[in-house]
Amino acid sequence: MAIIHGANTLSSGYDIDNSCRFDDGSSTYLKDSTGNAAPAGNRQKFTYSVWFKRCKIGVTQMFAAASYSSGDEGYLYISGGDVMVWHHSSSGMGHMVTTQVFRDTAAWYHLVWAVDTTQGTAANRMKFYINGTQVTSFSTETYPDEDKEIYWNVGGTYYPYIGRRHGGDYFDGYMAEVVHIDNAQLAASSFGEFDSSSPTIWKPIDPSDLTFGTAGYWLDFEDSSDLGKDVSGVGNHFVSTNLAAIDQTTDTPTNNFCVLNSLDNEAAMVFAEGNLETLSTTSNKSWVMGTFALTAGKWYWEAKLTGTGGTHSGDNWNHIGISNVSPVGATDDLGGDAGQVTIFQHDGKKYVNAATEATYAAAWATNDIIGVALDCDNNKIYFSKGGAWATGSGAWDSTTFDSGVGDIDITAPASTTNGHYFPVWGDGGVNVNKTWQFNFGNPVHSISSGNTDGNDYGNFEYAVPSGYYSICSKNLGAYGG
Repeated sequence: MAIIHGANTLSSGYDIDNSCRFDDGSSTYLKDSTGNAAPAGNRQKFTYSVWFKRCKIGVTQMFAAASYSSGDEGYLYISGGDVMVWHHSSSGMGHMVTTQVFRDTAAWYHLVWAVDTTQGTAANRMKFYINGTQVTSFSTETYPDEDKEIYWNVGGTYYPYIGRRHGGDYFDGYMAEVVHIDNAQLAASSFGEFDSSSPTIWKPIDPSDLTFGTAGYWLDFEDSSDLGKDVSGVGNHFVSTNLAAIDQTTDTPTNNFCVLNSLDNEAAMVFAEGNLETLSTTSNKSWVMGTFALTAGKWYWEAKLTGTGGTHSGDNWNHIGISNVSPVGATDDLGGDAGQVTIFQHDGKKYVNAATEATYAAAWATNDIIGVALDCDNNKIYFSKGGAWATGSGAWDSTTFDSGVGDIDITAPASTTNGHYFPVWGDGGVNVNKTWQFNFGNPVHSISSGNTDGNDYGNFEYAVPSGYYSICSKNLGAYGG
């Protein structure tokens, strides 16, 4: 079976094909393309729905805002305390703060925010749903005044943002299926349903039959050349800022992909690009694991060292491989602990279960792409550089993958108790400013060739070995046990 650090959703016959990757360090966001002539809608009744996967916790991040100036805005966001918040600086428009926190950086969540200030009962004027269930516990619970026109759908200079507010607070993570309904307060059941076989699993449904209204929109992110395209038919398109075609991903609520686990890492590391890029900022040991643990099946991923500073005895101390133990508290040399298998950048040698490094391949350099093929069924792992597979003889000398050549045994030692492996990167210190980019199927760097696995999932620079698959929930369901 596969272990996923985070909740996961299933396909309901309606698949969400794409999401948009937002990066707060790059100040990415979407803004209504009509500028100072945004369409006016109903300010008393509306519904906002978004599927999201967080990448950072402990910082304020906006889903959406309706704003003109920093002192006159309505905000829907996750706070630095990782709770959901609706807030407006003006009185009578409500202030809601959930007690529920959102700290799972491997999970896809679904949020529905539904407003109708004409309701006589205050609690019916503003409703929140998370993964299909209405939120009933709030640390702050101030509902809008009855019949209040709040700062949403105002139009004109009160243009809407997605992924930031007027003054910043950029979202960091993935958003999919962003839907805004003007002139109706809808329940979560208009956007999703519980799985009949797994009733705790919330799944998306097709929103195309909904009535979007004058100020409504539906962003499905399926056009990589126009990520702000409104496909509702209304035509309320958004202009993207600092977003590019590479920010369209296939990591979605119906096919969740592995990313780096920003909650399980050693030392000072900066994560970016949807938790697929990591920068070490310390001369101490630093490493990070992936969010999915693998126990069965055959899996492929790629990693690219894009920048490194400093050296240790003339060598760059970078490791790539797998681990079945958390890196936190590990020894200075990743691979030096039982349950870890890595290859070493400076000479291509291997570490296996704390054994002394041994001859395997050859060194690799900055901007080389390392391929990893993990065979959990036969307890083997293989490595490639630039599409050439190691044969175990001290070089990268096989352009054709051969399951009987260059394999490293990965049977977990008796001293470990975990029967699963995570993708892992690490180093033994000294170097700073090392930047790695991981590709579990959704690259953050340009791909010149484009290779998928046998199920047409993923986008890799080099050919995926036959029978090996990208690490995503659809493949895990089929091959992961």
